Amino acid sequence: MGKYTCQRPIHPGELLKEEIECRHLPQTRLAAQTGISYKVLNDILNCRRPLSTNTAMLFEAALGVNARLLMRMQLDYNMQLATRDKSFMERLAQVRKYAALL
Repeated sequence: MGKYTCQRPIHPGELLKEEIECRHLPQTRLAAQTGISYKVLNDILNCRRPLSTNTAMLFEAALGVNARLLMRMQLDYNMQLATRDKSFMERLAQVRKYAALL
C-alpha cells in the first residue's frame, strides 16, 4: 500500500498540544492571541479538526513552530488515513486498473 501504512498517523495537533502544555500556556490565552475560536483550537489540539495553512501560520507566529512542518504533518496524516480507508483504496485500485487500459 505504500509508505504511509507503516506508522501511526501523527496529527499536528499532537505536537501543538505538547508545545503549549510544556509552556503552561492556557488554550484560552492562545485562542485569544491568535484569534482562533477556543472550540476550533481545542478541536485541532485534540486531533478532531485538520490544520489549515492559515492556522499553521498563526501557530508559527504565536509559538515559533514552523508552519511548513505543521502542514507536512497534516498532509502525511491525511495520506495515512486515506490508505486506511478500505472503500477508498478499492476505488483507487479500480481507477488504476482502468488507467492501465488507456
